[in-house]
Amino acid sequence: MAKTNHKNQPTVPSRKRPGKQLLRLFVSLMVWMGAAVLYYVAFSIFFDTPIEYEMKHETDRLRKEYEDLTNRYDTLMMVLDNLSARDRAIFRSLFESDPYDFDAEYEEQRYATYEALFNSSTRQLKRDLRNRVRALEQHMVQLNESYHLLHEQLTKQGEACDHIPSIQPVINKQLSLLTTSYGMRIHPFYKTLQSHQGVDYAIPEGSRVFATADGVVREVARRNSTSGNTVVIDHGNGYETSYSHLSQISVRKGQRVHRGDIIALSGDSGLSLAPHLHYEVRLNGMRVDPIHYFFMELTPSEYKRLMRIAQTGMQAFD
Repeated sequence: MAKTNHKNQPTVPSRKRPGKQLLRLFVSLMVWMGAAVLYYVAFSIFFDTPIEYEMKHETDRLRKEYEDLTNRYDTLMMVLDNLSARDRAIFRSLFESDPYDFDAEYEEQRYATYEALFNSSTRQLKRDLRNRVRALEQHMVQLNESYHLLHEQLTKQGEACDHIPSIQPVINKQLSLLTTSYGMRIHPFYKTLQSHQGVDYAIPEGSRVFATADGVVREVARRNSTSGNTVVIDHGNGYETSYSHLSQISVRKGQRVHRGDIIALSGDSGLSLAPHLHYEVRLNGMRVDPIHYFFMELTPSEYKRLMRIAQTGMQAFD
């Protein structure tokens, strides 16, 4: 029987197990990761990143600003305390008593409010908030009603202003037509000093005469009297205006007129020295100076100028 020769057979290499390779790879990865972490920790301990560097410098800057503000605050508090002490000393010297400290009372109330809020439960806070919202809603309703009431009152006041005689009864842009003012003036026929209860405008016959405020025509006089043809307008609130020595009347008794409406033409009727308009303003039955009621169309300087012009003439036209 022949023997087999084992020396001549090729040798087969042994294979490594896959599990050992993976374990070795995992260990190597963990080693590298640990080294990286140690490197980062060591770098972070001894060196700063750009972001950390900026944050440190920003913190230092903020700390310095805080210290400066604290010093300024202390200085201001010192000045305020000094002023308060001086104020108390002056108050004591004047009134022989200490002034009432409103700030302390306000601080006590504020602290008491904060303490009550902190000690309240969530349910209590919700209930208080709901009650305050309801109170605010009621207050808003009241404010809205007050606003409407105020608007109505302003509207009424605005309408009432339309019934105040506040313009001149003729076109007098140059302020030169008013020749005789209110006061003691020489009568044109009796040559005596008498009370002149209105103003006279020396205007040509046939010039337009305007209503100086809204109102109702109370009287239209077309008779041979000292006042001649006359229109009296009742403006309400105690105001009346009178326009005398007219040549032609354009309104009738009981007619409603508005400020600026043409009511007549000027003339020379009645006891008159020359063609002119005699204009009066009456308040609660008393004749007042009409010049004081030209505020709607006259500036303060124009008003002064008109007063100087009117006071220069002592001769009345009626």
